[in-house]
Amino acid sequence: MSTYFRINKHIRSPELRVIDATGKNIGVVSLQDALKLADESGLDLIEISPGAVPPIAKIADYGKFQYEQNKKQKEIKSKAKDIEIKTIQIKVGTGEHDLELKAKKTSEWLTEGNRVKIDLFLPGRTKYMDIKFLKERMERILKLLTVPYLIADSAKKSLKGLTIVIEKGK
Repeated sequence: MSTYFRINKHIRSPELRVIDATGKNIGVVSLQDALKLADESGLDLIEISPGAVPPIAKIADYGKFQYEQNKKQKEIKSKAKDIEIKTIQIKVGTGEHDLELKAKKTSEWLTEGNRVKIDLFLPGRTKYMDIKFLKERMERILKLLTVPYLIADSAKKSLKGLTIVIEKGK
């Protein structure tokens, strides 16, 4: 994801706040004077903040500047962590031991920072059971979790049953 920066003659603003190659603030200067300063130092005038009043421009080598920007973007991307949504499926009659195993796995996923979607699968006639009873069955696994959690998406009816999404809590 590269951002386009206006350089040299493509800058439109009549006045700019200029920063020289060493990082020193020169101040508010006319576009012509800023272009002269950049030309005298053999570098480019790069508009780095067009939204500011007046816009901010930097005197630097454009190729080196682009390289630094790309390096920053890659660093930001590497630090960003993708949050996966893991799924656990239980049924109305799932036994306690199986629930404990699934709760243990869910707790592991939550500590890794993933979201967990818990599906209460309702085959056949169980779809038409009382919603309070079904929510109670869903809460059985939530009580067994060993890590704090937040409900990201409350219990809702889905095509195959009841679904709830949880994420790591504080």
